[in-house]
Amino acid sequence: MSKIWSDERKFQIWLEIEVLACEAMAELCQIPKEDAAEIRKRARFSIPKILEIEKRTDHDVIAFLENVAESVGPAARWIHQGLTSSDILDTTLAVQLNESCQILLDDLQTLRTAIAGQACRFKMTPMIGRSHGVHAEPITFGLKLALMYDEFRRAIERLTQTRERIRVGKISGAVGTHAHIDPKIERAVCEKLGLKPATLSTQIVQRDRHAEFMATLAVIASSIDRWATEFRHLQRTEVLEVEEFFGEGQKGSSAMPHKRNPITSERLSGLARVIRGNAVVALENVALWHERDISHSSAERIILPDSCILLDYMLAKLRDIVEKLQVYPERMAQNLALTKGLYFSQSVLLALTNAGAERKAAYEAVQRAAMKTWKGEGTFAENAKCEAEIVAKLSPEEIDRLCSLDIHFKHVGSTFKALGLE
Repeated sequence: MSKIWSDERKFQIWLEIEVLACEAMAELCQIPKEDAAEIRKRARFSIPKILEIEKRTDHDVIAFLENVAESVGPAARWIHQGLTSSDILDTTLAVQLNESCQILLDDLQTLRTAIAGQACRFKMTPMIGRSHGVHAEPITFGLKLALMYDEFRRAIERLTQTRERIRVGKISGAVGTHAHIDPKIERAVCEKLGLKPATLSTQIVQRDRHAEFMATLAVIASSIDRWATEFRHLQRTEVLEVEEFFGEGQKGSSAMPHKRNPITSERLSGLARVIRGNAVVALENVALWHERDISHSSAERIILPDSCILLDYMLAKLRDIVEKLQVYPERMAQNLALTKGLYFSQSVLLALTNAGAERKAAYEAVQRAAMKTWKGEGTFAENAKCEAEIVAKLSPEEIDRLCSLDIHFKHVGSTFKALGLE
């Protein structure tokens, strides 16, 4: 990913755009074909020389053009004919973003493959589901990971859609009117670069496209943060149902030798904040003066490369967490047992209303049994069997049947099938 955003790659694309434009002009008989061939053959750049020239010009594109012209000779007079700097800059940016999208999409696919493997492995591993951080009803760890698998499917969809709106170049001149360059040249250059020409532009490609791209990256980063946070919660000592891999010789604390901290997940949560902040900058860049000002440029040179490189890193790290995740089914079973079957309360409530009980009375009877269990007075099933309103409608055997994990897991298989997880 970093190579895409290197100076070397940037100037390679700049040069290719200029050469392609000359070749398209030659095809339209606007410049001599032999000159276009000479430009293709001889055009070169030197980054140190460009930087040296830029000290004088204080303009990166002019510095680049002067340096290239030195390598070409007389035919260089056709280079940049009718173009403006942003024709080069924005079209190059589109190429870089398009290439970055491919890497990020590959990252997402690889991540989902890792998630799928773990989801299937723990498909029927029982654990407690939590709402408000409090025990709710049983789920399986496989279902939790299946949810993660589905979330990153949406990430792929969003990035794929956004890629089409960011894969746009422009070779249309100083205010986008094609006054000095034929639209056919724009189409030819963009097609050979794997881009679509902007239907209409000003001096620049409009920044709502880049804002959408950054917003998409921020949503993906937030999904990473969401799962990093989940794994951090599950690693808390009081929970300890999963744990980040802790390698031989790894240290968790400079002061406390016993510590095994979720440092990678915490790192991901922190980096997600950076990308979300960068998305705000991209939104600020949408509003520019008239046909263009330059206020977006300096910010984009930071936020776009940094965010692409960061997200590439974050997706790789999350995949590593998933692949090496230490999962403790025995601890999940212990945590399930903590509340002595309280999570079966809804099953009993629904059975009561199905048997003809009035809902308010049924709810209060089940809640009384639950509150006794909370206070340590036996299991929920035992307490339910002591409530007159409950046993009037349900036999002890029926209560025992309702207090079973099977009820909660009967649709796991169909859910996995709907997600394409077999």
